[in-house]
Amino acid sequence: MAFKFKRSSRDPMSEINVTPFVDVMLVLLVIFMVTAPLLTVGVQVDLPETSADSLPEEQEPLTLTINSKGEIFIQESKVDYDKIIAKILAVSKNRTDTRIYVRGDKTINYGRVLEVMGMLSGSGFTKVALISEPYKER
Repeated sequence: MAFKFKRSSRDPMSEINVTPFVDVMLVLLVIFMVTAPLLTVGVQVDLPETSADSLPEEQEPLTLTINSKGEIFIQESKVDYDKIIAKILAVSKNRTDTRIYVRGDKTINYGRVLEVMGMLSGSGFTKVALISEPYKER
């Protein structure tokens, strides 16, 4: 005795239509691709240009920024000049081998940038480097 399973018109359909799901995922992908570059904006600084090669990165470095007004930022948070070392030690968990990138606006006094770099080096930080824009032919 063989049983044939015949689907009646009243039985629910057990297949899922994935086309709307794929459409929604593609729209979300496009939205994230457009907005992702806008999320990486930090403190606005007009960096000088150089033709030097970029350094390889093993881990996420700390960025210390000096803007055109002389204000100092660690990552995106503003810091007083006399609290720079304490904040960097707190962020780096007292590791003096943390890579620190100094971004100085090209209109700021060069001595001010060197003063901050000297203070970092004098406090035991060994991996302090300057950040610049790649040189563009005009």
